[in-house]
Amino acid sequence: MQDSVAPAFRLFLLRHARSGWALPGQRDFDRALDDTGYAEAELVAQRAADNGMRPDLILCSTAVRCRQTAEPLYRALGEDIDLRYIDALYTGSMNVYAEILEANSGLASLMLIGHNPMIEELFRRLLGNEAADRVLVDGYPPAALAVIDFSAPPSAGARWLARLSALLLPMAEEPGKP
Repeated sequence: MQDSVAPAFRLFLLRHARSGWALPGQRDFDRALDDTGYAEAELVAQRAADNGMRPDLILCSTAVRCRQTAEPLYRALGEDIDLRYIDALYTGSMNVYAEILEANSGLASLMLIGHNPMIEELFRRLLGNEAADRVLVDGYPPAALAVIDFSAPPSAGARWLARLSALLLPMAEEPGKP
């Protein structure tokens, strides 16, 4: 996972783990992880820790399923990690995700924990549809963690030059690399 040259900026892009359907009368916001989702969240957190993936800041949607996905990361990466919950990752569009990315580009690395379709749309914006299609045959799966390296920090109005460094999937296989 270690590159010979450190990227100018590294983005960890994590879609929340698998969740159950809303119960009658339950808001979408309150949907929780199902049993598979809890296992996926634990697995991806352990793989991230095993690979030395420790962002400077984790920004997580306030939705229950995202918070539950973040909890194992918090434990696995160390409870001193800076983890913040923000509503905009629940309510916002892909453009809001991009604005949050730009606003935090002064850091060396950032993790966003959020929802589809915004996670996949941002992934496609960063890498292009052709590259995204090669690695995401069936779309951006729950609990998938993409590591995206930038040659320059992302800024408004500039063309973002990014490449996929790693993709961790919540399966029994080893983490994939493009």
